[in-house]
Amino acid sequence: MSLTLTIHPNFVSSEKAIADFLADFEHAGEYLTKGDRNVIKKATIDGVTITIKKFKTPNFFQSLVYRYLRQSKAKRSFKYAIKLIESGINTPFPVAFAERFNGGLKESYYLCEFVDYDIDFRVLNHTPLYPNRDEILTQFASFTFKLHENNINFLDHSPGNTLIKISENNTYDFYLIDLNRMRFETMSLKKRMHNFRRMWLSKKMVRIMAAQYAILYNVPFAKVHGLMLSYSKEFQGKANKRKLRKSKRKS
Repeated sequence: MSLTLTIHPNFVSSEKAIADFLADFEHAGEYLTKGDRNVIKKATIDGVTITIKKFKTPNFFQSLVYRYLRQSKAKRSFKYAIKLIESGINTPFPVAFAERFNGGLKESYYLCEFVDYDIDFRVLNHTPLYPNRDEILTQFASFTFKLHENNINFLDHSPGNTLIKISENNTYDFYLIDLNRMRFETMSLKKRMHNFRRMWLSKKMVRIMAAQYAILYNVPFAKVHGLMLSYSKEFQGKANKRKLRKSKRKS
């Protein structure tokens, strides 16, 4: 069964070129990531540089779930990108998604415009002396506050999923990627602070971001700081224990 392609209205004129690229996906474009789970490529189609993510082929049970019970990761990524942009949240502009079903889901792709970013958030985790780091963290806290105020709970809010472009006058633009896991809901302060837990924040990073978030949310710094720090420490503790157990099994 052939791929079913859904195109954003802005790219309807490129539908055939996109379909031709996907038909020759194995040989076309340039690899950005070639992992066991997902494959990501970059290509220029009709003059626009596009990122193409091919999701891992689901197992038999998962393929039926994506056919009958849940939208594919590609479709969710496309829909959520549109919702983010409508809310004034930066993400690479959605171009299209494609699915192939044969009984269950067999293949799925998400295409978006390529963002030529400067760093991702992981650089801030690993480089305490990165230039203007405190200001970037402060602005990132404001960015996440805007996310929460728009009732967006980004479940994969983690360092590798935030791209950062450096603009003029010490301003920074943040772009969210890997969008397929989100909830759209009103968020309490606890849920908001819980959403920071995967960012692998140091104590200093927590202090900087909690101070900004407390101002924006109009609650005491100590309350925001205590929750953000507690959830971060809990997440990191569990993650480190999992790594330790895994390394012991290998040895």
